Amino acid sequence: MLVDTQNRTDDPEIMDDFDLEGDELKEALDKIASINQLLGGNQLTLRGVRKLLKKVPHLGTITIVDVGCGNGDMLRKLADFGLSANLNLDLIGVDANYFTVNYAIDLSVNYPNIKYRCEDIFSKSFNELKCDIILCTLTLHHFKNDEITKLLALFNKNSSIGFVVNDLQRSSIAYRLFQGFCIVFRLNKMSRNDGLVSILRGFKREELIAFSEELRFKKFSIQWKWAFRYQWIVEKF
Repeated sequence: MLVDTQNRTDDPEIMDDFDLEGDELKEALDKIASINQLLGGNQLTLRGVRKLLKKVPHLGTITIVDVGCGNGDMLRKLADFGLSANLNLDLIGVDANYFTVNYAIDLSVNYPNIKYRCEDIFSKSFNELKCDIILCTLTLHHFKNDEITKLLALFNKNSSIGFVVNDLQRSSIAYRLFQGFCIVFRLNKMSRNDGLVSILRGFKREELIAFSEELRFKKFSIQWKWAFRYQWIVEKF
């Protein structure tokens, strides 16, 4: 059966339910983190951060916000990077699910420079959250196009250095490969369902360019990377 990837799907993901909790969610969060690590997703985001930091002439405390932080694996990787690079990083994870945030807190007890906030990113409090860099890894595809436009405008307004989006390419090949991936790695029902829907909610390159042009980003780069990802960096300098 052919997979229709012409337009983004509006089908929901199980994890879009912010009241979701329990062992199945915890397992799904860990699987997402493991797969992202295995396929180089965390490194892709980290390279984006390093590129942005090269543009800053004098590094003091750098505040980085991770939107849709999940179990906090990206923030812990950033904290380790900051320590090795002798950088003073203030890291903030934002997620709308209390269970997810509490799980991330438990996993990050040895990282004093990581804080977590449970809030809706369309809330007034998030709208007022200023920082240097915003990260959005495998999160943007959860939103509809009009919501994405609002979020990107907010990212651009509230970040002093820029932001990094790491998200999926909408591709029939990626869809079929992930079906095989599910079998090999014995993913649970939630991970299987949400992974396939995520791909169909992913992006084409021309769509990301259109967002950039609509919002008049002055300097941005969009690069395709392995595992059917796009690294989208918007620089404020």
